Amino acid sequence: MLQLGQVNRQDDRPPYRQIAAMLREAIGSGRLAPGEKLPSEAALIDHFGVARMTVRQALQDLRGQGLVNAEHGRGVFVRPLPPVRRLASDRFARKHRDDGKAAFLAEAEKTGYTPGVDRIRIARVPAPPEIAERLRLKPDADVLMRDRRYTANGIPVEVATSYLPLDIAAGTPIEDEDPGPGGIYARLEDAGHLLARFSEDVGARMPTPEERAALEIGEGIPVLTVVRTAYATDDVAVEVCDTVKVAPAYQLQYDFPAR
Repeated sequence: MLQLGQVNRQDDRPPYRQIAAMLREAIGSGRLAPGEKLPSEAALIDHFGVARMTVRQALQDLRGQGLVNAEHGRGVFVRPLPPVRRLASDRFARKHRDDGKAAFLAEAEKTGYTPGVDRIRIARVPAPPEIAERLRLKPDADVLMRDRRYTANGIPVEVATSYLPLDIAAGTPIEDEDPGPGGIYARLEDAGHLLARFSEDVGARMPTPEERAALEIGEGIPVLTVVRTAYATDDVAVEVCDTVKVAPAYQLQYDFPAR
């Protein structure tokens, strides 16, 4: 069995928090590897000499932090969550589109994980008020929406919804599930909308129940929000992308000059 310490009855922390801390250290140190099964409830009860409810509280603490997943009838497993370094200053470089790589694929190659898109929905919808404002459209103007879920090594790490003006995207490969090499930004540039700059608003919050379900995370896991607007060389906003990312899966890295 995994080597763990004992509950210290003189410690101010309740026993379940001590047990959770020991298991958390085992996960952080790699003694419990991603995908590995934790000791059973019975084994933990026997080892620590505590009640079943105490063990369950400790495991719930770990689930709330997104460190483990409980599988009915099988046990509790360390949640595999690959780190994803998001290179914001580089991921939208034209050289990637010229090589036929969309941004998510470009960042995957740098980090070394296997990227995927396992859900996608495309529709023409009225623009939400904030999106219409960012795209400089009339309220409720129809836009093309591309909503998708991205995975890293098969694990959901973000959901992203892009909105594009219909006069730019309608009838183009951007309406296809697979827009082709280089993604939608390459198709925008193919149509003459040469991208000049991006503006991003980054925030952090707790996810909604729908976001938790989509990202398959526990209640205690925060998300990063990134709302990006892409501008062409004529300063026309050609796309807004609203992204919700699993916070522990990302490091945001930005390079900028000292002025």
